[in-house]
Amino acid sequence: MADIRPYRPSDRDAIYEICLGTGRSGKDATGWLENDDVLPDIYALPYVDLAPETAFVVDVAGRARGYILGVADTAAFVDRLRSEWLPGFEAKYPLTGEDSPTQRFVRDGRRPERMLIPELDEYPAHLHIDLLPDLQGQGLGRMLVRTLTTELRSRGVPGLWLEYGADNVGAGAFYRRLGFAPLPSSATGTRVGLRIDTVD
Repeated sequence: MADIRPYRPSDRDAIYEICLGTGRSGKDATGWLENDDVLPDIYALPYVDLAPETAFVVDVAGRARGYILGVADTAAFVDRLRSEWLPGFEAKYPLTGEDSPTQRFVRDGRRPERMLIPELDEYPAHLHIDLLPDLQGQGLGRMLVRTLTTELRSRGVPGLWLEYGADNVGAGAFYRRLGFAPLPSSATGTRVGLRIDTVD
């Protein structure tokens, strides 16, 4: 039986495992990059450390097996990343000048301003969502999105956005079903937004 509940600090290791287990466009990224920590250190752990109040997990038998990690105010989150998270990240992941997959992610991780999209006034929140493969296709992703949007709406947030990998066709179809639409600033159509102040 799967339940959706708020994140707890004891879930942190499981959040890491889920991020790594789905980090290659929904597939297992273990061993893909030079350091397995890179993806969780960019796309998961800063969220649960700096914005745990808008993190929710799918709990199966007491263990997190999926998550949605959101922030209500992307601009404020970027400021906190810059001051609180980035010093440790930069020390852990030096730039080498190589054009490797690892270094491309490291450059992204060191540039949180990439999240300051032109549409931020209308879509100030953003999210990351991942489910381990055995839980996909059961409606849990939709429930996670609904849980987060309900929380964000209660905070007066008008909209949220996310970006997915261009090769993750399943993710694109999932977000379209939920009402997300490509944002004007997205050349590839993979940066999508959802107005939540008008959603039931």
